[in-house]
Amino acid sequence: MSDCPSNDRYGAGMAVRRKILGDAHVDRAEAAKTAFDEPFQTLITEAAWGNVWASDGVSDRERSMLTLALLAALGNFDEIPMHIRATARTGASKTDVLEAFQHVAVYAGVPRANHALKLAKETYAEMDREAQQS
Repeated sequence: MSDCPSNDRYGAGMAVRRKILGDAHVDRAEAAKTAFDEPFQTLITEAAWGNVWASDGVSDRERSMLTLALLAALGNFDEIPMHIRATARTGASKTDVLEAFQHVAVYAGVPRANHALKLAKETYAEMDREAQQS
């Protein structure tokens, strides 16, 4: 497996991915990458991180709120904790996240927003415990 395919979008995507998710998260994901999922990992690094997240059309804070709302609205709950953790780097506050999930409740359904809030509360509590331990 190559560490970095030779194109600018991959490099930009990896830089943004590290900025938003942190080196430790990206290093764990890269270490878990196999020949089977390398093409998929390259795709999301280039498309999601190197194109969408690298765009200067909206701020990282706004993009974080949009991402969390879309994940919740579509019921893609597995990535919510990762993106809650990313709010520490994007500048999206707990109030911002609550506002995003309130929009989900009205426009996509209360059960999805309720589950997303539960995951956010659990993740914020974990983050607080980790901060106290360090």
